[in-house]
Amino acid sequence: MQNTKLKKTLRAIADNGVNLILISILTGLFAGVVVTFYNILANLGEDTAAKLYALLIDNPVFIPLLFVGLAAGAVVIGTLVRFVPMIRGSGIPQIEGAARGIVRFKWYVTMCSMFAASLACVFMGLSAGAEGPSLQIGGCAGEAVGVTLKRTQMVRRLQIASGSSAGLAVAFNAPITGLVFAMEEAFRSFSPQVFICAAISVITALFTRNLIRPAIGFGTGFAFDSFTFTEFSLGSCLWAIPAAIVTALAGVGFYYAVFAAKKLFKNVNHLKGTLKFIIVFIIAGDFALITAYAIGGGHSFIDALASPTGAISVEKVFGLSVAASLVIIVIIRFIAAVMNMGCGVPCGVFIPMLAVGAGIGALLSLLFQKMGMNGAYSDYLVIICMSVFFTTVVKAPITGVVMVFELTGQFTNFLPAMLGIAVGYLIGMLFRTQPIYERNLEEFIEAEKFNLNMKKERVSVVIKSGSKADGAKVRAVIWPTNGLVVEIAEPDGKVIVPDGETVMQAGSTLVFECETVSRAELLDYLTAIVGKQE
Repeated sequence: MQNTKLKKTLRAIADNGVNLILISILTGLFAGVVVTFYNILANLGEDTAAKLYALLIDNPVFIPLLFVGLAAGAVVIGTLVRFVPMIRGSGIPQIEGAARGIVRFKWYVTMCSMFAASLACVFMGLSAGAEGPSLQIGGCAGEAVGVTLKRTQMVRRLQIASGSSAGLAVAFNAPITGLVFAMEEAFRSFSPQVFICAAISVITALFTRNLIRPAIGFGTGFAFDSFTFTEFSLGSCLWAIPAAIVTALAGVGFYYAVFAAKKLFKNVNHLKGTLKFIIVFIIAGDFALITAYAIGGGHSFIDALASPTGAISVEKVFGLSVAASLVIIVIIRFIAAVMNMGCGVPCGVFIPMLAVGAGIGALLSLLFQKMGMNGAYSDYLVIICMSVFFTTVVKAPITGVVMVFELTGQFTNFLPAMLGIAVGYLIGMLFRTQPIYERNLEEFIEAEKFNLNMKKERVSVVIKSGSKADGAKVRAVIWPTNGLVVEIAEPDGKVIVPDGETVMQAGSTLVFECETVSRAELLDYLTAIVGKQE
């Protein structure tokens, strides 16, 4: 009897722990390799585009050829997006939907399409970041591992989230940011399983990244290591609060501008829907001819804003002052990001959003210095506004806080960043904005009719000894999306209505309600949690 119980315990440990760890390592390896090379190519693409546009400015006779090429590229990209809707936009909402079990996709089609299309956008000089596509490519790697090894739907969901975390971590070289984003955005759950799988994938992916990049001559440092911070006094918070308010209001404006653009572009159906891409690409080409800061995600622009004395220096636009040039650059990047999201161009807007916030911070720094602010606080304002803009739009405050000090490699900016993020989040609530990726996911599900065949099912299953549910709290289990544990009948016959803190025990009968397209699939998912039914 004891021998049988020991075997069950060892089998449960293998199924619930060791197997997940090994699978997560494979996900991290695959995501680490693919996303590392993707980001290397994206960096090369951004540099190539900047050199090409500089050459065209020196030889304006060839500019018409640029716009012909942009129009042709737009037609190709627009056609690809029409056939592979999973790559529309940054890809983050779609992969979040896949991690929650709502969206289905073929990993190899999505991975290859996003890899090629987003790189093409970077090489053509669009205001395109690599972080969103990196996250989606990482999620595809997780799905690839789950499908290849014929894992259950629950494990596949875990690997999609883990791969997404790994992809974002590799793109930023920021492990905690990637890890937190998976729990706060992708799963919206801080369960131990999500944490363990994501952490292992992130560690493996970053280890892979930091082996590959130096081997082929690339660095592995922080994303924005040019910022320096002095001690931020409480009195100086008086400057941080108005800066956060102004930036948050700009974030609210960005949010509503994106959905106004989506509504506008929805009516542009000419040339089988590719005309809207032509418009966006042509405007992007104009922006890139105005300033090199309009090209790529915005890393170089954000780095240029770092100044320990407050004497911000950026390349001037049309020979204007630094302040006027900053206004033009911020407006250009704002419009470009809105158009990319509104049109559905397959490129990242993660860093472009940060660049807009950072630019607003730099402008406010110049203004506040004229009003008496110490220039030593300029870098603080840039970082605070960067995090505020992101948080107001995305509504992921924990990711915002972690991302700021992890990307700069310094922790002295923690308190002012938290202050700014709190202000931004409250203003977003005041104007009733939703998390932008969440709303985009809802619109994607509706447009692609993923919820068309959903119907409510109610099933009863018995919790088996040694299963994932045995001894676990209800909130610690990754349940099917849109589902709820409505009651638990204990072995002694007592029936309870559980909450998140209820501990489940072997022998209890669990009643679960869920909207699903397949009752059989729901039962398979629950079986992976509670154990095989007799």
